[in-house]
Amino acid sequence: MDRPSLLRAVPALVALLVLGLLAGPSPAHAATLLSQGRPATASSSEGAGTPASAAVDGDAGTRWASAWSDPQWLQVDLGAPADVSQVTLNWEAAYATAYEIQVSDDAGTWRTVYSTTTAAGGIQNLAVSGHGRYVRFFGTHRVGGYGYSLWEFQVSGTPGTPTQDGPGVTRVTGSPGNWQLTVDGTPWTVKGLTWGPPVGEAATRMPELHAIGVNTVRTWGTDGTTQPLLDAAAANGIKVVSGFWLQPGGGPGSGGCVDYTTDTNYKNTMLAEIEKWVTAYKANPGVLMWNVGNESILGMQNCYSGTQLEQNRIAYTRFVDQAAQAIHAIDANHPVTSTDAWTGAWPYYKAYAPNLDLYSVNSYAQVCQVKQDWLAGGYPKPYIITETGPAGEWEVPNDANGVPTEPTDQQKRDGYVNAWNCVLAHPGVALGATLFHYGTEGDFGGVWFNITTGNEKRLSWYAVRRLYSGQTNGNTPPVISSMTLSRSTDVPAGGTFTLTAGVSDPDGDPITYTMGYNSKYINNAAGLIPAQFTGTGPFTVTAPQQLGVWKIYLYARDGHGNVGIETRSLRVVAPPVPGTNLARGAATTASTYQADGPGAPYPPQAATDGNTATRWASAWADPQWLQVDLGSRQAFDHVQLIWEAAFGKAYEIQVSDDAANWRTVYATTSGDGGADDLAISATARYVRMSATQRGTAYGYSLYEFGVYRS
Repeated sequence: MDRPSLLRAVPALVALLVLGLLAGPSPAHAATLLSQGRPATASSSEGAGTPASAAVDGDAGTRWASAWSDPQWLQVDLGAPADVSQVTLNWEAAYATAYEIQVSDDAGTWRTVYSTTTAAGGIQNLAVSGHGRYVRFFGTHRVGGYGYSLWEFQVSGTPGTPTQDGPGVTRVTGSPGNWQLTVDGTPWTVKGLTWGPPVGEAATRMPELHAIGVNTVRTWGTDGTTQPLLDAAAANGIKVVSGFWLQPGGGPGSGGCVDYTTDTNYKNTMLAEIEKWVTAYKANPGVLMWNVGNESILGMQNCYSGTQLEQNRIAYTRFVDQAAQAIHAIDANHPVTSTDAWTGAWPYYKAYAPNLDLYSVNSYAQVCQVKQDWLAGGYPKPYIITETGPAGEWEVPNDANGVPTEPTDQQKRDGYVNAWNCVLAHPGVALGATLFHYGTEGDFGGVWFNITTGNEKRLSWYAVRRLYSGQTNGNTPPVISSMTLSRSTDVPAGGTFTLTAGVSDPDGDPITYTMGYNSKYINNAAGLIPAQFTGTGPFTVTAPQQLGVWKIYLYARDGHGNVGIETRSLRVVAPPVPGTNLARGAATTASTYQADGPGAPYPPQAATDGNTATRWASAWADPQWLQVDLGSRQAFDHVQLIWEAAFGKAYEIQVSDDAANWRTVYATTSGDGGADDLAISATARYVRMSATQRGTAYGYSLYEFGVYRS
């Protein structure tokens, strides 16, 4: 039979199509590329130029490369559960012969949707069938001696509907330069303060922080005492950047020294601690993220130099990366960061810690430079500022007494405003800040940095409230606009000087005053002691007895829980004594002197050389004596003892003509150090200070032992 002609068949074909009766499959929907630009992490990275993100950037000229060992993995977060139908692996020369493709809902429990032991590299288009939010390549055998290296890792399929994460889930989302932090699926800018009070006070203090717009607090250590802080934070809608302290933490001048190239025991111990507390608190809704280490890369300069310093910085950063991997394995719901004190640490993070989700830095006066440093470094991660505020001691010029000039209350307030504005000026990269510091200490550092010094609100507290919540109402602190001392470089010990200050209260409240002294620049003391003064302004103030540079603090209070504080330095010197110092340069001997130790020796003649920068120091025992030979019998009418911190509480001044038979011309059992000016009239060749009770646990120490004739 002849086949019907095409022309005769067309009408029938059209009819069938119109009626929908032509048999055959329905057209397939094209799979959607789901992975490009999504957050990617990996078990390791060969270097800064081959991060995990390079395998999902859509650029076949960039690549991820792993460490040279098995096994290794690369995973991508699709942002929402999806039906995965195809995975494409575009291999560089270093490919896998054995691997699995896995999917997961939580980045913790994985299901294998493809596996092979005979892969041959090149471009592999794999038909798979799976459902999940996370997709992972898991390699178990490499070809050759290198690692694994992928130009592109593409996941395609049918996208799911994005859903909000459950309670207590934090993500770093978005694409390079357009990142954001999300909490429970909602964008979250860190509006934070570093946390200082005892954990036991968290429940009573968190409502205050919530009321002023704070949504985050930062800690430096996480351990068995942390839960009340996390619980109190969560109850008030606040999250915690939970820190883990590593040596040598704290930057310049602090922290112990660990050799990260050799001390496996320390690293294992700390890793176990980190894993322990992440496991304990990962489900707590107060956790925002984990922060491994604080200022250690900079701080290592206190421990090492040269090649050893560089090797330890690299080894430390690799340990931070190891900790980040361990945390991710335990807790897929919170990111990991690490803090240092300079952006010079970020190249180490970039090269050796690819598993960090974001970077962190503590920066004060230079905080506005952080954005430029990030741009210049080409860094692959966003960041938060974990400490910032007014300029610190290390950043300000010295005053006339050679000590750092502390910013005024107004300058501190403006420091917080400036810092926050610089964070906001880097959108899509700077994800917020925890300003320093919500603390209550009233010591040297507490006055410098706390916004609630001694539980009283400073101008800075109100500035933070306005920045975070927009609130401007309420009674505010007195403002000290000026403060001068009549003498500041040569105040006689125990003498008086005049303090003049310009003080006003914005609300017209009556102002009351107190004053305090701090001796940090003499003996590294942190606390303040009361200062004696009279008047209501100007004030007549009594100087301390101990010589050296002190700081005096003026407190102005309004009776409403607010305080203004201003400080200046003053150098306390020995009171001038008229006449001739007969002891200066004379032969001097002592019962003992300190020959060894820091700064030693401290010989007897240092107390009669006319130089208050040198001193005699005895052995740490009672009794002790120091005597001077005037060369002949001479009349005198004044003795001055200028004590170092190690003073005599009980001592006598004795005279003799033969250095054998002594008579006492002065005695005390209540010496308090500083400068002792004694009106003593006598005639003798030898003059001796004979001490029987020390004022400290150390010995006796005199800057000067003067014998004067007016």
